[in-house]
Amino acid sequence: MSEPGPLRHADPRVQRIIGFYEGLSPAALARLGEVYAAQARFKDPFNEVQGLPAIGHIFDHMFRTLDTPRFVVITAVAAGSDVFLTWDFRFSRRGAGDGLMCIHGASHLQLDADGRVALHRDYWDAAEELYEKLPLVGALMRWLKRRAGG
Repeated sequence: MSEPGPLRHADPRVQRIIGFYEGLSPAALARLGEVYAAQARFKDPFNEVQGLPAIGHIFDHMFRTLDTPRFVVITAVAAGSDVFLTWDFRFSRRGAGDGLMCIHGASHLQLDADGRVALHRDYWDAAEELYEKLPLVGALMRWLKRRAGG
């Protein structure tokens, strides 16, 4: 099955953001200020930070610890200054040899008057999308899920 072509959005602000995420690379981090406001806030299941240096550090850490990380945006909905994206984050764990992994998630973005991201909040289930896929922790998580009736 082939991968769908790149997502297109009518709002140029949203299209620019999609292009940035899908083309994210260590070199692209130098352009973070074109997409994020200087005091933007970012929150995901592991981090809560504010400001370009802190957000850049999260992306830099991703590139230093994972092999071939990339985002594929699946849907984008925009209403005023609010943008909601669903995405797949594909990566391999460096040195783990367990192949390509995929996390399904969503992001709520709030844009400032200049069209840059002022608030970025990621939503994804760390237990299901990450922990259950790890060898030892995954077995424990699946056992706990069965015990809880999930």
